[in-house]
Amino acid sequence: MYRKILVAYNGSPESRYALHECIRLAPGGSAEVHLVVVVTPPPYLLVGEYAAAAVLSVEEGLVAEKEKMQAEIAAGHALLAEAGLTVIDHLEVGEPADIIEELSDRLGVELVIVGHARQKPFALRWWRGSMDAVLLERIRCSLLVAAGPRAGAVSAAP
Repeated sequence: MYRKILVAYNGSPESRYALHECIRLAPGGSAEVHLVVVVTPPPYLLVGEYAAAAVLSVEEGLVAEKEKMQAEIAAGHALLAEAGLTVIDHLEVGEPADIIEELSDRLGVELVIVGHARQKPFALRWWRGSMDAVLLERIRCSLLVAAGPRAGAVSAAP
């Protein structure tokens, strides 16, 4: 049985599958489930006199996104806690793969669970890199990729 599990969540239907997969594993109350929500700062270009305005705008956007994600982490926490799991929340800012790698190493995580979007176009997965494949190369523990049903399939999950 896994004693330390990290579940990546962002409120999307795909990440909700990750929560349900964690519950299906039934790790019990003695396992630590680390629920991580990552706020990704937007890329921006600072040019001349517009730099101060751009930084202020980015900061405001980051604060708003953190507030939104705080609500998402509370919802994910509630779902896992209702299933009898011991949940520790992590609201982080950065690139998701970097944060997941760092947390899994620092916390001694044995299993990372992420959701997978089947409907994302192949070209986009190829261009940006599939998060699943990136994590597979970077983390030192097991990885469970929770995928929803194929288009047109009926599912009992979320």
